[in-house]
Amino acid sequence: MCMICNVIEMIKSGTNPYFVRELETGYVVIGNYQYFPGYSLFLCKKHTTELFYLEEEFRNKHMSEMAMVAEAVHIAFNADKMNYELLGNGDSHVHWHLYPRRKGDIDGYDVNGAGPVWWVPWGIMTDNKYLVTGDKLEEMKAVLSTALDEVIKKHN
Repeated sequence: MCMICNVIEMIKSGTNPYFVRELETGYVVIGNYQYFPGYSLFLCKKHTTELFYLEEEFRNKHMSEMAMVAEAVHIAFNADKMNYELLGNGDSHVHWHLYPRRKGDIDGYDVNGAGPVWWVPWGIMTDNKYLVTGDKLEEMKAVLSTALDEVIKKHN
C-alpha cells in the first residue's frame, strides 16, 4: 500500500491527528512540519498516479475542491500567495501540497525571498522544531476547519 493510502487508512480509522475534513473527492490534512505556517495537503480519495487517469467528472470536482481548500488555507493562515504542488515522484498517489507563502519566508535561500518552497533544504523544512503537535495542531485544525466552512458556503 502506498504512503498516501496508509495516511487515508489512518484517517478512516480515526488515528491520524492531522486530519481536518473529508470532502467528496479527498481529505484535508495539516502538514506535519510547519516551516511554512499553514502548510496543508489535499489527498485524493482515489489511488491514482496522474490527474488524467481520473474520470473527468471526478477530476473536475477534485480540482474544484482543491481550489476551495487552497482558498481556505489562504484565509486561515493569512497568506500573501499560495503555492501548489502535485508531484507524485516519491508518493505516487495524487495529493496536493498547499503552501501559504509570505513575503520574505525564504530569505537566506533566495536573493529576493520569492523563490519556490523547494529552495529551502528538505532537512531544514522537516526539522523537528517545525513539527506541529498538541494544542498548536488542534488550533490550526480548528482555524482551517472554520475557513473551510466559510469557503464551502460561499461556493455552494
